Amino acid sequence: MNAPDSNDPQLLAGLIGQLNVGLFVLDPEFRLRLWNRFMELNSGRSAAEVLGRVIFDLFPEVDEPWLRKKVETVFQIGGYAFTSANQRPYLLRFDHHRPVTGGIDYMRQDCTFLPLQGPDGRIAHVGVSIVDVTDKIISEVQREEALARLGDISIRDGLTGIFNRRQLERSLEAEVSRVRRYGGELSVVMFDIDHFKQINDSYGHRAGDEVIQAVVGYTCGVLRQPDIAGRYGGEEFTLILPETGAQGAMVVSERLRETLERADIHVGGQSLGVTVSVGLSSFRADVADHEALLDEADRALYRAKSDGRNRVVMYRPANP
Repeated sequence: MNAPDSNDPQLLAGLIGQLNVGLFVLDPEFRLRLWNRFMELNSGRSAAEVLGRVIFDLFPEVDEPWLRKKVETVFQIGGYAFTSANQRPYLLRFDHHRPVTGGIDYMRQDCTFLPLQGPDGRIAHVGVSIVDVTDKIISEVQREEALARLGDISIRDGLTGIFNRRQLERSLEAEVSRVRRYGGELSVVMFDIDHFKQINDSYGHRAGDEVIQAVVGYTCGVLRQPDIAGRYGGEEFTLILPETGAQGAMVVSERLRETLERADIHVGGQSLGVTVSVGLSSFRADVADHEALLDEADRALYRAKSDGRNRVVMYRPANP
């Protein structure tokens, strides 16, 4: 039995047609000279329809300057060229038909550009292969999202989504270091929900969780973009206000207190009135560290509660 002839055009055409890889060939004028079955299926255009036509006329979405430079370099140098889906998502915009996209809109493609010699030994055409790497890219995206979620879990409070105590203290430590080194202002606000135990006792812990979530929602609506909110524990919260002095922090705190006092919080079909007690402290040169600043705000909060709740108290250091 004779071995098949590796130069048999029919054999080569059959092989090219069966490959689950896109293959097309361009001449120096960017006319298409080969268009395999993969390309037909994914583009919706048959070989008979595209052969002899300029690729840019058929596929206007192609980045013409980029493709021209890539192909002309192969013609000039005679070496291979490559582009990955991480560098450029796709050469031709094909649907990927995956039910789970991972945020991927079109087929992601790795592309190789191959110099093809003519009878005289010169580069007469450039072949382009397209490998569908959508599954790999989706997996990478999903892995990155999972890692991001794990990282977020380590710094976020599970109930409210704002910083947990550990991350809040880290952020405050960094802010204190920044102000001590470069100057500027910094304030810390601590507040908690008045009579929160009564809410839990009367309506249950699930209702208490809903109240906490509502309070955080209103709080975030009061803050500026640079401000940082964190759950310090239970129904107690802390705000870090960069570039904000005592007077500015007092304004923010009063606005927060008034907003929550007027808020209409619904739990289990009932409307609950909620108030908060607020303590605040501002950075001074004699403040030892971030823990001392937190302690001052906590003392002011304790004073607000002992003075009757639903009020704002600013920490004032004793006279030396």
